[in-house]
Amino acid sequence: MIYLDSFHQLWISTGIANFTWGQAGMILISLVLIYLAMYRKFEPLLLLPIGFGGILSNIPAAGIADPTGFLGMIYSFGISTGIFPLLIFMGVGAMTDFGPLLANPRTALLGAAAQFGIFTSLLGAIALSQYIGLDFSLKDAASIAIIGGADGPTAIFLSSRLSPHLLGSIAVAAYSYMALVPVIQPPIMRLLTSKKERAIEMKQLRPVSQREKIVFPLVTLGICILLIPAATPLIGSFMFGNLARESKVIDRLSKTMQGSMINIVTILLGLAIGTKLAADKFLNVETIGILFLGLFAFSIGTASGVLLAKLMNRFSTDPINPLIGAAGVSAVPMAARVVNKVGLEARPDSFLLMHAMGPNVAGVIGSAVAAGILLSIFSG
Repeated sequence: MIYLDSFHQLWISTGIANFTWGQAGMILISLVLIYLAMYRKFEPLLLLPIGFGGILSNIPAAGIADPTGFLGMIYSFGISTGIFPLLIFMGVGAMTDFGPLLANPRTALLGAAAQFGIFTSLLGAIALSQYIGLDFSLKDAASIAIIGGADGPTAIFLSSRLSPHLLGSIAVAAYSYMALVPVIQPPIMRLLTSKKERAIEMKQLRPVSQREKIVFPLVTLGICILLIPAATPLIGSFMFGNLARESKVIDRLSKTMQGSMINIVTILLGLAIGTKLAADKFLNVETIGILFLGLFAFSIGTASGVLLAKLMNRFSTDPINPLIGAAGVSAVPMAARVVNKVGLEARPDSFLLMHAMGPNVAGVIGSAVAAGILLSIFSG
């Protein structure tokens, strides 16, 4: 009898005895994310840790994603507090060159226009909740909408503050669509432009002085402090990283932000997001709605940037190639590379990469500002 009790105790402690169909399904989904990262090269730096974190979080009886589990503790420390996205923004700032934006400031408007997808998808989330019956609150709608900015850290930062229960779905959607930029954007760009427009040649950018590059992050932070203080955690981290880069006096710290710091945080961030891929949090109809709205927001953001560039050309003697408007979605630098590739198809001697980097980095600022606005409105 003692042996039977011991065997029974051993059996009920195994994963086989405790597995649910939901956990098995989520492990399969996590393996798909790992496959996309390894073999399709879809945002591998984050999809691979997220996928592996999802596997660990669905191991039965292990409690790895529980508040006292090691991934749960990482989540509580880095994501619940918002520290990880801010540290990543600091590292991205240290890697960013605002020269193209400063050389052609009007491209900032294209970065702002691309954020239109955020606010249209906000209305879409509200409509799905109102008319389709999906259970999205206003905070949920705001968190889902930020996917349209194609900025993973911003999406994580906002959703961790407003809708932590949706964080896994939002993070997977945000990084998946960022990875799919080369697939999603070109058809939209070609649909909205003629070959003649795609072949517009842009003038070489003027040189930007070191003084301009140093003043820009300080002025941007000052404007943010005065107008949208809720966005200063993101903008402040971003601008500090950039000032460290451009000051040329703390190169060791700048290289640390660009290298070891952002790499370590990326590992921990991805694994911690995986805790939100537990079956009870992810396998529901709301997740499908989030994926749909994310694609809608991303598409609208791409189209808005292109259409504004076409509108600006009606009032300008110095034409803009409308393709660079698509880079305003802020998927840095992939969106700018896609713009350059589509431009080369229309004109083999047209190199739009540096021109596209203007709206590209403006889009990062724009998505952070949009997150600050949404946080100000819905955090109460």
